[in-house]
Amino acid sequence: MLMPHPAVLRRLLDEYEAAAAERPADGAAEPSPRMRDLAYTLCVSTGTREVGLALEAARRRLAAVPVAEPVAD
Repeated sequence: MLMPHPAVLRRLLDEYEAAAAERPADGAAEPSPRMRDLAYTLCVSTGTREVGLALEAARRRLAAVPVAEPVAD
């Protein structure tokens, strides 16, 4: 399976979480088209079919990626 670049996966996860935070707490409103697109892309990127599983997989993959050390001048 192809793996997305960690920076792309991080951006997708951050955007999805920001969109989810903007939704009403009761969840009565339909997700925005952007949120549906992000959910779909996260699922495709992680090889899952449910957004909850995609979020878990994305977080797990990002946790396994070493953080790059800043380059000293």
